[in-house]
Amino acid sequence: MENIWLQAVKRIHAIAETGREFSHNEYDLERYQDISTLAQQLLASLANTPLTAIENLFRPDVDDGGYITPKIDVRGVVFKDKRVLLVKEKIDGLWSLPGGYADLGLSAAENTEKEVFEEAGIIVKASHLYAVRHKAKGEYTPDIRDFYKLFFLCEALPEQEIKAGMETDDVGYFSIDDLPPLSKGRVIATDIHHAWEFVCNPARPTLFD
Repeated sequence: MENIWLQAVKRIHAIAETGREFSHNEYDLERYQDISTLAQQLLASLANTPLTAIENLFRPDVDDGGYITPKIDVRGVVFKDKRVLLVKEKIDGLWSLPGGYADLGLSAAENTEKEVFEEAGIIVKASHLYAVRHKAKGEYTPDIRDFYKLFFLCEALPEQEIKAGMETDDVGYFSIDDLPPLSKGRVIATDIHHAWEFVCNPARPTLFD
């Protein structure tokens, strides 16, 4: 669960940016800009991150500004018996379910299938959306951005060999009872265990916060 101060500052920044988008009063616009700048400074302090890195998150070419909404992260879960497909992230050397930001022009399921192919080298079909998580409410590594995380069960086409992609160093199947060190900004063990519970009981409802 995120620190309450981080939650509050992210919310303040979102309110300020929304105010800048819809206000037409020059004095209000100046105040909203001041609030946004202060929120970015606080975010940098809370995250122990240089202010320039925080500012880059809100540039027009990074985020379209205006009404601030959560980003979308998609993850695909592929099982072989009771082993789950994981990829080793180049960025931190830890393991995760294949996935990443959802790209424009594709559905959530299509994005998930694309990510699994790019990171693990196999063609899959997304079959069930088993969980929708608000990252800030989970036991993930805290993030200055806000995310909805969509988890899909996927079925792999037969007779395919897994292979690492451009953003991954390794790929493999792991017992869900003996998982490698996970990249907890991306996935936590609970996400994988919930997926297996869904496999065992497909009638169970989709999990959501």
